Amino acid sequence: MKIVAMGDAVRVLILSLALVLPAGASDLERAQRLFDRTDYRAAIDVLSASGEPKNGPAWQLAGRSWYQLGDFKKAIDSFEKAIEAEPANSCYHNWMGRAWGRRAEIANPLSAPGYASKARGYFEKAVALNPKDQEAASDLLSYYLDAPRFLGGGLDKAAALAERMKADDPAEYHFALARIAEQRKQWDLAEGQLRRAVELAPKQVGRIVDLARFLARRGKHHESDSAFQLAAKVDPANKAVIFARAETYIASGRNVDDARKLLQQYLQLPLGPDDPSREEARRLLRKAGG
Repeated sequence: MKIVAMGDAVRVLILSLALVLPAGASDLERAQRLFDRTDYRAAIDVLSASGEPKNGPAWQLAGRSWYQLGDFKKAIDSFEKAIEAEPANSCYHNWMGRAWGRRAEIANPLSAPGYASKARGYFEKAVALNPKDQEAASDLLSYYLDAPRFLGGGLDKAAALAERMKADDPAEYHFALARIAEQRKQWDLAEGQLRRAVELAPKQVGRIVDLARFLARRGKHHESDSAFQLAAKVDPANKAVIFARAETYIASGRNVDDARKLLQQYLQLPLGPDDPSREEARRLLRKAGG
């Protein structure tokens, strides 16, 4: 008799439930439900077994699932098919850029520059296709700030891109200016820009967390703690605040007991694809001696 491991049994159960619930749902909807529960392998299984015609959203979901599993080559293969189905979709190009970027991070020194250049090309294409795509603009900005000039990076390019963000999202514009100022070691200017972003979007918890992280990096721990407290007050159940606060405490080597409690709390929460993974939380917990 074949004995199925407990982890496999649970995944089979979740997969079977997704295949029958809700009634009348398409395979893509079932796969999306699994993806949202972070069962990426089961989402791929549903899409692979589906007899429905593969379209852009299906290929993108497969690509994102492979991306989450760390198989960036298969992710790229899927994103290529998504782009073939919908060449003008900026989101697909942006995810392709992310996948090539991750391949560059883990590639050998000979291959990495070529992969990084591919990432930049897809990020730039995404922004060209849809200048209002803020995720694509943010990813391209990160590339310009992080990549050396010989790979197409540069603060001048980042500054020009930031100006294009101003009309569509003023808070994101000031956040971009803060990132550029921090690269230039213009600490006071960077802090001022982050505070301006919070003023413009006081209900966006991420803006407050950005400020809190920056203040901690600058050794302004009391002000950082106050910013985290404000973020928790604005949205008490926000998972990003819990994780970021713990990560910041550990990075600065302070409030380690509180960090462990926050991470233990985080690990009990239902997580989605956009949240830091449980493995990331466990890694931090181990670092904090938990």
